[in-house]
Amino acid sequence: MARPRGFDEREVLEAASATFWLKGYEATSTRDLVKSTGLTQPSLYNAFGDKRGLYLRALEHYLDCTLRERITRFESTMPPAQAITGFFDETIERSVSDPHKRGCMLVNSALEISSEDEAFRKLVATEIDEIREFFYRCLVAAQKSGAIATTVSAADAATHLLATVLGMRVIARIDPQRTVLTSAAATALTLLGLPQLPAKHGDA
Repeated sequence: MARPRGFDEREVLEAASATFWLKGYEATSTRDLVKSTGLTQPSLYNAFGDKRGLYLRALEHYLDCTLRERITRFESTMPPAQAITGFFDETIERSVSDPHKRGCMLVNSALEISSEDEAFRKLVATEIDEIREFFYRCLVAAQKSGAIATTVSAADAATHLLATVLGMRVIARIDPQRTVLTSAAATALTLLGLPQLPAKHGDA
């Protein structure tokens, strides 16, 4: 008999997103989801439709708790130029401190997208563009205030920073060494006249 819908949806999405983030969409089985969420397969599918539906909801949960939260926090608590550097610094820390080398669930999703799943492709593309827009807003504000030079257009600089951070998150899934990630970020920041990363000791 299926378990009635009396569960905490946030807890279920947290468990599901953790499983998908670790194993990826294709490699995650229904059995994995049943085990991690504590719900039966009928309960999961009654609540979320199917595996794809649950994945999309889990990805939304992940984005709310990570990427969107970070962007809001940095923009609301730091000057624009420092917000960009802070974002990169936290990206490095998240990468080197993750023993499972999961990288970013959004970037992982981009790498797994089927060429036939246009709706999913648009969702991921929209979210990735939010990162570029965050960089763009900060760069425009920093240039306007005189904190950084206007030698490079904010649009081009934002695209460069996006490509850098996406590359760093891919590296984070393979061999997240602090020196490698720091070098990638520091070079991009220096080229654009942005504040440097805080000094750290040791290598992860």
